[in-house]
Amino acid sequence: MSRATRASISLSALRHNLAIARQRAPRSQQLAIIKANGYGHGIEQVARALGTAEAFGVACLDEAIRLRQAGVSRAIVLLEGIVREADLDIVRAHRLSLVVHQSAQLAMLENSVGTPIPVWLKVDTGMGRLGFAVEQLAGAWSRLQACKGVEQPVRIMTHLANADDRTDTTTDKQLDCFATAVEGMDAELSVANSAGILGWPKSHGHWNRPGIMLYGVSPFNNDTAGDHGLRPVMQLHSELIAVNLHRAGDAVGYGGHWICPEAMPVGVVAIGYGDGYPRHVAPGTPVSLHGRQVPIIGTVSMDMLCLDLRDLPEAQIGDTVELWGDSLPVETIARQAGTIGYELLCQLTRRVRFDYVD
Repeated sequence: MSRATRASISLSALRHNLAIARQRAPRSQQLAIIKANGYGHGIEQVARALGTAEAFGVACLDEAIRLRQAGVSRAIVLLEGIVREADLDIVRAHRLSLVVHQSAQLAMLENSVGTPIPVWLKVDTGMGRLGFAVEQLAGAWSRLQACKGVEQPVRIMTHLANADDRTDTTTDKQLDCFATAVEGMDAELSVANSAGILGWPKSHGHWNRPGIMLYGVSPFNNDTAGDHGLRPVMQLHSELIAVNLHRAGDAVGYGGHWICPEAMPVGVVAIGYGDGYPRHVAPGTPVSLHGRQVPIIGTVSMDMLCLDLRDLPEAQIGDTVELWGDSLPVETIARQAGTIGYELLCQLTRRVRFDYVD
């Protein structure tokens, strides 16, 4: 018997969420971010579903090459650029675009001979991760304009650090910093990530970079995708493989930390941290069963987790259990686990079966 744990991926939901990104910023082109295997959804399938996006963003060469081998012809941007000069030959061979964020990459391009490469110049306005310092931007811009190995014109980008918190003033400071830094530069600009698209209209540029919103997850720290008209793309399901009747005082799960307060039915679901479900969810984290929420009890183990079925005694072996999806936002589970939806989507393991539906 095959394992029941499965993720159903809605391609129509992906397209719907891209349409929401366009509606929120109708004058912007979309650099759809599909790194990390399409945020855990399958990079090739996601790219095909989002085929109307003007370009795709990935983290590294391996991801870009996978897309080209799958027949994806859209522009692909390497968001981390390259670290070796020899990689420039691969970039040209696969018709890729580069983010340039430090001087060593600039020097590689200046020393390189061949077909000019499209470039996005990154400036650090407060993220503190990648990008030229603001005071270095003009010099880097001038060098790239003079570089024969660079396709003109060069685009300019930055990244928002705190846009997930709409009460934080950091984003306004970054936007002001960026506007001052690029003043007088005739370039296409890119600032907005998902949070920028949905919550910071001032960040909308020639190019926006929707990421987590494409997968039907809110980028903000205090709401869910439905608040923005987004549709969950992934439905994570498994099934009950046992329903046990326990006595008052019986312990459930490793360590015996959860004790039955009365005689009660306990359900066992075929999913655990070996599938990517977070082990450290808080007590009482819900799943959806028969359209109702029931709480997890005990410690999540590698292959299984247990449910308190006192309010659903009619549950039976073989019943479908939703871990997250339409009935239960992944944001809810992420907060119960002290993390973010991005991590939960990306960490599903290979033994979860993926089904793609339109």
